[in-house]
Amino acid sequence: MTCMFKPLKSVNTLILAGIMATTGLAATAQTVAPPAAAAHAAPTQAGGHHSRHMERHDPAKMQEHRAKRQAELKAKLAISPAQEAAWSAWTAALQPQVRNGAQRPDHAAMRAELEKLPTPQRIDRMNALRTQRMSEMNTAMAKRGDATKTFYAALNVDQQKVFDSQRMDRGGKGHGGRHHKS
Repeated sequence: MTCMFKPLKSVNTLILAGIMATTGLAATAQTVAPPAAAAHAAPTQAGGHHSRHMERHDPAKMQEHRAKRQAELKAKLAISPAQEAAWSAWTAALQPQVRNGAQRPDHAAMRAELEKLPTPQRIDRMNALRTQRMSEMNTAMAKRGDATKTFYAALNVDQQKVFDSQRMDRGGKGHGGRHHKS
């Protein structure tokens, strides 16, 4: 009779071992959430995501970066004195557009205005704002495209090859804004 209980005992041992292993794995797989204050404070620390994001959008640094890239391209293209006017017109067309006399809209005022509206009118107003912004962006892109075509036509064949080999400053980046050296 003892023979009959041995398999049952080993099955019970296996089940018990499985339960213990599962419990142990579940306990080690759990992660402890950081305190809420630390989670919100981390991005603003030096070198954090927030500070890097703000650095990228510093107009002075952006202008400095743009000027550096343009100077490098001008040197690579070996712009002649006869091409200087075309170069100046092209780089002027690439400058960021100022919208309605201001660089950025007043988001707080816009949000306050939208909060006063009932939902259907809020949706209509947001759609109108988006349509206006898209129209401005399309106009600016068309202007830059036309200026680039005009400048490209002023280049000789060798300069056009150099220009074609360059990755434009805004062309190949995703939303994350990762910069890759050309």
